[in-house]
Amino acid sequence: MRKLHVRATTTWLLPFLFVFGLTGLSSQAQTVLTISGEVTKPLTLQGSDLKAMAHSQVSAKDRDGKEHQYTGIPLVDLLKQAGATLGGELRGENLMKYVVVKAIDGYEVLFALAELDPEFATRTILLADQVDGTPLPFGTGPYRIVVPGEKKPARWIREVKAIEIRFAK
Repeated sequence: MRKLHVRATTTWLLPFLFVFGLTGLSSQAQTVLTISGEVTKPLTLQGSDLKAMAHSQVSAKDRDGKEHQYTGIPLVDLLKQAGATLGGELRGENLMKYVVVKAIDGYEVLFALAELDPEFATRTILLADQVDGTPLPFGTGPYRIVVPGEKKPARWIREVKAIEIRFAK
């Protein structure tokens, strides 16, 4: 009876371990990020695709109040690659577009599309994959949104899996 109980527990636990990367089989190269919605070219990017993109660095204070160096891809660069409405096209009804960033655990945050466009905003919002020169820790990464200058890091969403562009109509 005891052996059956262990087997049942193991059977239940294995999918959980695999999904959350505790088996050691999960890596950044196997992580998928999707960009969809009001874009001309929806994307499904593997970890290797993201790693190959140009990275930038920003300094920002995390919840711990300490200054950290985050490295990653400017969110606007990902949106450009997907064909989101940016730059000179971001006017009129297109200003009603917003971005929803989704995490593995179901947490979601929202940004006005103009907040991400360098023609409207001066800060760089990053899809970070490193902090202080090391990969983001388990439970935070492999990707996290970093928003420099925000008083509360509530939109610093962890374990990012998807980005959607939508109309607010």
